[in-house]
Amino acid sequence: MLKKFLQILMFALLTLTQVHSEDEVVKKIVYNLTTGDLDRFQSRLIKGIVSHATYYESKLQDLEVKVIIHGDAYKFFMSDLKNTPYATQKALVKAQPDLHKRLKSLTTHYNVTFLVCEAGVKNRNLNPKAFYPFAKMVHNAAIGLIDAQHEGYGYMPLH
Repeated sequence: MLKKFLQILMFALLTLTQVHSEDEVVKKIVYNLTTGDLDRFQSRLIKGIVSHATYYESKLQDLEVKVIIHGDAYKFFMSDLKNTPYATQKALVKAQPDLHKRLKSLTTHYNVTFLVCEAGVKNRNLNPKAFYPFAKMVHNAAIGLIDAQHEGYGYMPLH
């Protein structure tokens, strides 16, 4: 009798797991972020992610986002612009406190992972410690993009 009960229980658990996994839909996108344009960065990345996440949430689906940062985009993820080539960009310096709050919010509320191209940081002589703690280093942008796409993330360029 115990054996029969265990068989029924296993069948029920397997069935529930299968139904549950079919109901869980996660959309995945990886942004290839190279733009240094502040307006484009704010409208396409920050506002775009919030808009996309809200859309999928209304469909009872999750959105996971990875952002690979390289090119001219490093400046948006640096906590200290002093002693960098970006220190003289007045609009950026003025926007930086708000950008920091919004970017941090994306990590905590919207499943966003920020990955900084370490090779580019070195090539530009930027200090890796000057980046926000939530922006993690990845060996290089190509590796980050390859890994994300291998994990099922769809590719989205943002130049």
